[in-house]
Amino acid sequence: MKIQMPGPVRNILRTLQAHGHEAYIVGGCVRDAILMKSPSDWDITTSALPREVKALFNRTIDTGLKHGTVTIMDGKEGFEVTTFRIDGEYEDYRRPKEVVFTRNLKEDLMRRDFTINAMAYSEETGLVDLFGGMEDLNRRIIRCVGNPEERFQEDALRMLRAVRFSAQLDFQVDPATRAAISRLHELIRNVSAERIQMEMLKLLISDHPERFRLAYETGLTSVFLPEFDLLMDTEQNNPHHAYTVGEHTLKAVTLISNNPVLRLTMLLHDIGKPACRTTDLQGIDHFKGHNELGADMSGTILRRLKFDNETIRIVKVLIANHDIRFRNSLTSGRRHVRRVISKVGPSLFPYLLDVMQADVSAQSDYLREEKLAALAETREAYNRILSEGNCLTLKDLAVNGRDLMNLGIPEGKTIGAILKALLGIVLENPEKNDAAYLKRIALEIYKELRKAAEG
Repeated sequence: MKIQMPGPVRNILRTLQAHGHEAYIVGGCVRDAILMKSPSDWDITTSALPREVKALFNRTIDTGLKHGTVTIMDGKEGFEVTTFRIDGEYEDYRRPKEVVFTRNLKEDLMRRDFTINAMAYSEETGLVDLFGGMEDLNRRIIRCVGNPEERFQEDALRMLRAVRFSAQLDFQVDPATRAAISRLHELIRNVSAERIQMEMLKLLISDHPERFRLAYETGLTSVFLPEFDLLMDTEQNNPHHAYTVGEHTLKAVTLISNNPVLRLTMLLHDIGKPACRTTDLQGIDHFKGHNELGADMSGTILRRLKFDNETIRIVKVLIANHDIRFRNSLTSGRRHVRRVISKVGPSLFPYLLDVMQADVSAQSDYLREEKLAALAETREAYNRILSEGNCLTLKDLAVNGRDLMNLGIPEGKTIGAILKALLGIVLENPEKNDAAYLKRIALEIYKELRKAAEG
């Protein structure tokens, strides 16, 4: 087997080897190259100590000397070189108390998580596969190196990584590895929210986000996303639905593009349903208000998982509005479309339609075609509204706050209230976005507000 490496990587290996050191590419880059994927990173491992690595190259950065890692710079590109090491005792299920450098490649590979990530390669030696990684690649299996319980007790995040690799590679998790996750799932409570967020997001934007079910089945979500477990237990006895809320959610996640915000939205879009479920006298379930509650709950969940404020804002907006219904969007319904565009924001409105389409497509076939046709018509209406330059936001109004102050209307909340009222008029009738007309209406509204205040 021959793996093609970038020139700088090959040169680093050859330089280290020329000075009597062992050197290999290792881990994910070897795995991906074998799978004919383009590696995103090229990690190098060597028997040379950090000071020996630094002595051989002109430009290096002390990335993590404590753990044996030096970054070698080639132009603007950096390549991490890490000394063979043995991890010391793990005290917190996250990181070793200390690391010990070793000259033995096998000892270094033994500490790695999965067999498919524990292979090394160099042109001089070829493929080094001591734990059956190649066989597991061929079998499409995620399997721990050695005892899975030991690997997970060393770093509990590896349990979620197993699920993530299963989703990214479309592999199955080895039965013994899966059983160990089920037994030890509570240990993930010791992992930081930031690390969980990163793995969860990689899982969601993979080609198989439905493998999130495996995180549920092994108990992991009961720790970091217990709200999802409630979805799996919530029935939807309603003609519009054919699955539990959880199964509907997993299906909907697969039906939207792998944009991180959209996948997060679909994962959480019905998170409020268990708390809102009611059953009428005919035995039909209803979930009134689940979108508003779901928006609030999603904000709480995403903050808990340390997502950034802009991601949280967008997800909340999309969830809060995903249950809106559109009809006759190209004719009388265009007023409604303009109001929703204004509420959601012109840039987010296409995302909202994507979310609604995935939601409908993951429901029963009851009225599905009619719903999808209405969404397609709404998308066409949106494009027409944009092409016609309709006023959709306050900044699109033909007048602004300064114009109203020039009319004698005092600065403050009154200005904002009047501008909001003017926008409502223009959303109903775009042709009324005329400065002279809006100024006249603004004065009339101001007089009415003054009368109300004096009366």
